[in-house]
This record gives sequence, structure tokens and C-alpha cells, in this order.
Amino acid sequence: MDTWADKFTVVSRGRGAYEISDEVQRRVHSCGLVRGICHVFIHHTSASLILCENADPEVRRDLERFMARLAPDGDPLFRHDAEGADDMPAHVRTVLTQSTLTLPVADARCDLGTWQGIYLWEHRTGSFRRSITVTVQGES
Repeated sequence: MDTWADKFTVVSRGRGAYEISDEVQRRVHSCGLVRGICHVFIHHTSASLILCENADPEVRRDLERFMARLAPDGDPLFRHDAEGADDMPAHVRTVLTQSTLTLPVADARCDLGTWQGIYLWEHRTGSFRRSITVTVQGES
């Protein structure tokens, strides 16, 4: 079994879901492994990764509205606000979602379902540079 890894950066423009499927697929395809497992990891505590429907953008907007209800900015419950009113809510959102995705690789690409996309979910209101590592283990 071989292992391959690469890192890329996504610049967010504030809260929302940023599709990274093509970036991940490009790296999986270029690694030379045709079947195995792809592991995607985000190096941050205020943004996360999600596997989500990619056909209707309203799904992602609904998720954002739901998270705003669960972890609202400026909630007086939160004491950690060193970087603003969205600081602690962003951490809560990340803990409730995920920092990694594990996906099957078949025919040198992530074997996603018809309506599945890979997204970076930015939980802060500002613009940030987010680092993502893609690791593939498998066979050529």
C-alpha cells in the first residue's frame, strides 16, 4: 500500500460553504493511486469540512440558518471572544461538524454519490486563508 499527501489553501470570504470537490479530486487523480482511501483534513478550529448535497445551494443556506440558531454570534453564554462576537460560535460550529472526511477512492477519484460535494464550511464572518491536507492511501 502506498501513501501520498498534498496541501492546498482556500481563501474564504466570510461565512458559508465553499465547494472544494474539484481541488480534492484533482489531487486524488494526480497521485497515481487508483483505489483506496482519501483522507481530507482542515488545519483550523473555526472552519470545518462537510460532505453535502451539491445540487441545490438552498441546502447549504438552510444549514447556515440552523447553525445560527444553535450558536448565535454574541451569545452572552460565551466568554471566549478574543477575536470578536463570532469567535466562540465558530469554535462551537466546528466541534458540532467535523475536521476530517474519509472517502473511498475508485478509478483514481473520490467515489462520491451523484449529489455529493466536498465543502469547506467557514464559520467566521471575515476572510481567512484555510489550509487543507489531502492524504491518499491505496494501490496503483
